[in-house]
Amino acid sequence: MICSMTRNVQFQKRLMLFVGAISITGCEWYCDPPSDHVPQVAVQQPVANPVSIAVADHSEIVKRIESHRGQVVVLDCWSTSCPPCIKEFPGLVDLKKDYGETVACLSLSFDYEGFGAPEDVLLPVKTFLEQVSAGDIENLLNRDEADALYKKMNITSVPVVMVWDRNGTLIQQFDDEYASEKLGRSFTYDDIRRVIDQALGSQSKE
Repeated sequence: MICSMTRNVQFQKRLMLFVGAISITGCEWYCDPPSDHVPQVAVQQPVANPVSIAVADHSEIVKRIESHRGQVVVLDCWSTSCPPCIKEFPGLVDLKKDYGETVACLSLSFDYEGFGAPEDVLLPVKTFLEQVSAGDIENLLNRDEADALYKKMNITSVPVVMVWDRNGTLIQQFDDEYASEKLGRSFTYDDIRRVIDQALGSQSKE
């Protein structure tokens, strides 16, 4: 019995010394990871040309187009809720890469339908534009309610792509009516490029 109690006392003393050593040294000795352990930190790479979006009403849109007088201007009217728009939009990005400053490329989102504020739909619009790397495009979001802007721009639905020559004259509007009557199929950016090339070629000879 005495030996048993003695052993218990000795064990308790050793335990107290062990706990005391840990409390003095803290986790420096007991908890440190191996010296070759390096925490992995995700580093976000900077976007080469970040997407920006300006909220604009009809008068501001007209001013934007007129500000590019001297360039051929392409305006792509689209919406994130329009599958054909999503499908054809990358053609605008590729067009800008190929033509550079010769052609001013603008996009106009019709995502704002009059509920809340235009800024409420900025996130999905910007998310899509970032996915297709539209940082070189002059991106606009409608401030006017969508149906009202349709009437002001004399269009009935999206997608619609408009092309102006260097003198600021609207030379072609690609829409469902044009596609049905002139092409017998949906328009593509190959069709738009042909109109641009004609505008650039004819005006270079003037």
